[in-house]
Amino acid sequence: MISLNGMLLKPEDLSKEITNSEQKAIIKQMASYPVIYYYESLQQLKFELLFRANTIKAATALNDSGAKFTTFAYSFPNKKYWYRLANGGFLLREGVNPSEGIEDILKHGKLYAFECATAIAIVLYLATLFTIGPRAFNTYFERLFLMDWQFDEDLPVYQKDGEDFIIGDVLHFNNPDFDPKQPWWRAENVIFFGNDKFFGHGMGIRDSRAIINFLNGKRKENADESAYLMRMITRPNYKTIFLLR
Repeated sequence: MISLNGMLLKPEDLSKEITNSEQKAIIKQMASYPVIYYYESLQQLKFELLFRANTIKAATALNDSGAKFTTFAYSFPNKKYWYRLANGGFLLREGVNPSEGIEDILKHGKLYAFECATAIAIVLYLATLFTIGPRAFNTYFERLFLMDWQFDEDLPVYQKDGEDFIIGDVLHFNNPDFDPKQPWWRAENVIFFGNDKFFGHGMGIRDSRAIINFLNGKRKENADESAYLMRMITRPNYKTIFLLR
């Protein structure tokens, strides 16, 4: 359910304000859950809808970029824009605009390799750039660092339990019986596209059955527990990011 200034709204109540088909689909999802999503203004709601749509745009672009999947030990960036640190993370070089550095991953994806958690961070930074624009992005993310679940304080991210999956959410497939020789397949972090479609770096855009079948193929010998989609959702704090505009 959607609460705007204390009033519960139905999708049809927003039909004149929300005309984009993808954003309408997000509104419909929100309205279908018993969870209440609170907004202080229409602008705040529109910002989240745009950010979520831009998350799908960013995930699609990263999927098409040619960036490779690898572990931290073998990660590499385009050295023109990024330092590779000993832990496998990427630190933006001095004098490089953050917007240029993050967009280079889309332009020259074949010069990059990283694992799925860093891919999620890249998608969310790109979505932030697409939503707030390069001037604000360059102001707030001056020394950008990409690794695992480490986010800049101006891109706060939180986790919650639940099944109110919304387009643009970060979701998680768990693989409890993973092959210990391939521990990087213990889980897959994905972007939810809606309609049982997910982007996972190293897998592409697939449905849940394909992802589960893939992970089940990466289990230890005599495994008896299937991979599954977790009841855990990771989301940016859209209300905080809204203030960066």
